[in-house]
Amino acid sequence: MKFEQILQSVNKGEFAPVYLLQGDEPYFIDKLSNTIQQKALTKEQRDFNETVLYGKDTNVINLIHLARQFPMGAAPRQLIVVREAQHLNNIEKLESYFKSPAESTILVICYKYKKLDKRTKAYTALKKVPGAVIFECKKLYDNQVGQWITDYLKEKGYTIEPRALQMLVEFLGANLENIVLSIDKLSVTLGADRVNITVNDISKNIGVNKEYNPFELQNALINKDIVKSNRIVKAFAANPKEFPIPAITAILFNYFSKLLTYFYIKDKSKGNVASKLKINPFFVRDYQTGAKNYSGKKVAHIISLLREYDMKSKGYGDAGTFGGDLLKEMIYRILH
Repeated sequence: MKFEQILQSVNKGEFAPVYLLQGDEPYFIDKLSNTIQQKALTKEQRDFNETVLYGKDTNVINLIHLARQFPMGAAPRQLIVVREAQHLNNIEKLESYFKSPAESTILVICYKYKKLDKRTKAYTALKKVPGAVIFECKKLYDNQVGQWITDYLKEKGYTIEPRALQMLVEFLGANLENIVLSIDKLSVTLGADRVNITVNDISKNIGVNKEYNPFELQNALINKDIVKSNRIVKAFAANPKEFPIPAITAILFNYFSKLLTYFYIKDKSKGNVASKLKINPFFVRDYQTGAKNYSGKKVAHIISLLREYDMKSKGYGDAGTFGGDLLKEMIYRILH
């Protein structure tokens, strides 16, 4: 089942006897397990019928005995949530429980950053449990984060400017927990009257400097604005901890590698370019501008420079140059 399908079922009050929530993206696991906790029992029922365990502190045999107990009072079910289940010893012993799960128990197994080995007898038995949910959550690819943020904001009743979205993605990366925390904080600040998030909102509330950030440096390079590029690089060089070279080269590499691809796209219509490069159509003009200001040969050279200075910043081939000076040198060579 997909994340949205599981969430919809839980919100309807439809529960599985066992949930195995596993994979690399903890946000989805936490969201599902927290929602199950909110919906499975009333506040009054939770005191005696909800148990939260942690894998490293849990004995599987004791867990099985607990899962086979009947709910107390008038509660229709009991809920057991095993957090950090990847640390459970002898998890394969759950095979016996999966062969005959208790009808009045919801067992939620939060198996973060890993997957339960499909070759184990426990996994095989779990797959045969009627109605059991096995959900694997994978980290989003970089090109999926922007759309995920857009969808999340839409659910909360917001829209976001494309430039503001790009700033948000570049500043927060693909960590969904950080993204959600930042957006929720921003929504409180904006209040009920605002529905569209702007560059100014991101700059003011999330700590991204509107003028001095990697996106603005990229924009200056796209337009071959030497004065602006040098001004931004000077600010970066003065604060190397906040603007490390590897983070900057990664952002620029993403753009220039796509720009190189742009040269080989025959149909350069806006829709086709956006599809081929997997970008928002709003940003197609950045590639049109870049193609006017740089030749394909120069772009290939820039990509090589970015790799070179990324390695130098990590101590390979240059053990002594100050990081700020490396950055200035790299940008100069890109522009000239």
